[in-house]
Amino acid sequence: MRYHIGDLEEQKLLDLYTGMLKPRMIEEKMLILLRQGKISKWFSGIGQEAISVGVTKSLKENEYILPMHRNLGVFTSRNIPLNRLFAQWQGKQSGFTQGRDRSFHFGTQEYKIIGMISHLGPQLGVADGIALADMLRRKRRVTAVFTGEGATSEGDFHEALNVASVWNLPVLFCIENNGYGLSTPTREQYNCEHLADKAKGYGIESRIIDGNNILEVYAKVDELCKAIRRRPRPILIEFKTFRMRGHEEASGTKYVPEKLMKEWEGKDPIANYESFLLKEGVLTEEFIASVKEKISEEINTNLQLAFDEPEVSCNESKELKEVYKHFDYEHIESESNKLENIRFVDAISQGLEQSMYRYNDLIIMGQDVADYGGVFKITEGFVPKFGKRRVRNTPICESAIVATAMGLSINGMKAVVEMQFADFASSGFNPIVNYLAKVHYRWNEKADVVIRMPCGGGVGAGPFHSQTNEAWFTKTPGLKVVYPAFPFDAKGLLNTAINDPNPVLFFEHKGLYRSIRGDVPTDYYTLPFGKANLLREGKSISVITYGAGVHWALEILDKYSEIDADVVDLRTLQPLDTETIFNSVKKTGKLIVLQEDTLFGSIASDISALVMENCFEYLDAPIKRIGSLETPVPFAKSLEANFLPKNRFESALLELYQY
Repeated sequence: MRYHIGDLEEQKLLDLYTGMLKPRMIEEKMLILLRQGKISKWFSGIGQEAISVGVTKSLKENEYILPMHRNLGVFTSRNIPLNRLFAQWQGKQSGFTQGRDRSFHFGTQEYKIIGMISHLGPQLGVADGIALADMLRRKRRVTAVFTGEGATSEGDFHEALNVASVWNLPVLFCIENNGYGLSTPTREQYNCEHLADKAKGYGIESRIIDGNNILEVYAKVDELCKAIRRRPRPILIEFKTFRMRGHEEASGTKYVPEKLMKEWEGKDPIANYESFLLKEGVLTEEFIASVKEKISEEINTNLQLAFDEPEVSCNESKELKEVYKHFDYEHIESESNKLENIRFVDAISQGLEQSMYRYNDLIIMGQDVADYGGVFKITEGFVPKFGKRRVRNTPICESAIVATAMGLSINGMKAVVEMQFADFASSGFNPIVNYLAKVHYRWNEKADVVIRMPCGGGVGAGPFHSQTNEAWFTKTPGLKVVYPAFPFDAKGLLNTAINDPNPVLFFEHKGLYRSIRGDVPTDYYTLPFGKANLLREGKSISVITYGAGVHWALEILDKYSEIDADVVDLRTLQPLDTETIFNSVKKTGKLIVLQEDTLFGSIASDISALVMENCFEYLDAPIKRIGSLETPVPFAKSLEANFLPKNRFESALLELYQY
């Protein structure tokens, strides 16, 4: 192995040496503790220390870095207190996730480290978002993100590189090509000579670096970081290295040929560098012994602190409370009281525009949202007012854009993402339910993201443009779900959604966009989440509904003056206003729940169960649940009319009334 000192001073040479030695010694200790059953799992980075240490020391302390589970050197190079790292691995309270997640699945704003989730790929898009925030604020910074050669097969890798290239984001994409994705060798992972060659397809630069040579890693990455700061752009680096232990310790390395293992043992980054420094007279045996003793003492002292900490105790109210970031709702009334009769679609556009003026750090992203104004023209005319830096057309890559929104939030900005149709959220499902939803509970980070979801049938759009898929998300703790039925509610609730630092799925029924009008204040106002609207008061039946169901219910009830019904528009589904539901049922004794979604596993089912558990003694009849047919949404007008529950609601309402 050839080393080139260049213009590096002796102190930097020693710093790189001790920087690699520390994570190696910690790992060796962890492997002992693993065998003793004192930690539950370990993903070893032995043999890859030069990459983590070299990259981290090339970055400035205020630049974000997104590591993976073999990058202990990232954490030690940022000088994270070892007692907190050890507590993290033991699931203790002082760990970064308070026992809620394991290993390196955490982030820390204090040290500008954003940890991975097990799905690997989304963190590449998160790096895009962090870098985008820096670029928009004209901060000359680099964001470095790690991935393995296996994860380059994921769609998120393609999407993140494509977005970074199109937007010219200052991201350093670091691939640790260590030979195996668990047991699958690289020849079965990709069919090109070098992963760096993939950069050509995205029109970005790439480099191949010997990942076991600390001086090459540090010098070349430092050079690239300086270049990116001067002229922001993405660069892909492939670090050639090897995984000397199993994917995790339980999996072993029996699948690795012995000859290959011995070949890489001879390329150990620490042993070779140590020999070189000894030969150059930079390092002495006495210095080595002294440093090892100091690191060993630090490890043992901090391990004892972690061991002495009691096991994490469960506080149920604390657990539930910390799923969401605390939000101090500010109720803002319209100042002028001037009303305008506008369409549902105009109310959403108006709320979005006024929020853009209110927050200079609010970014809108989505397919065709800029000059075209979006397929429903919600953002038409926004570009002349706010510019293309803030109203951003995106490539067709829902997963990367949701992850990018998360990155914007991490770096102190707000994001509204328009799913062209709610159905397409399936392509961004992973980062929504596994990153946005869980991030505050896991390590106390907000996800200041609103995802707008044009949804619903009745317009002949067929199976892929008509779903009301709110139940996909109400099931997931950590997400808020809003579903207004009137222009007034749409504007006020959208403003609140943008104010809220938690992730909000904001459902907008396409069929209501231009068919429903209402009086709406012309200036800015907010409405609270978790407060249903009692539209009509009656004593005979409680009708609980939301979205288009509200208008179906009102239309049908107008035909039957004898039916004295409470009509409750839920407005938000998570949080759900159970108090209003229960009070209504206790008054009327009869309940019918109407929704557009299919019934199994739905909001209607949950409401029915909640009422049975809490109001059973007040019921005078079985609860009725009315939803669409258990089929995909059909295209033909007659089939769609039969699919939707409007007519079935009328029959069920009369049956329940006569019970």
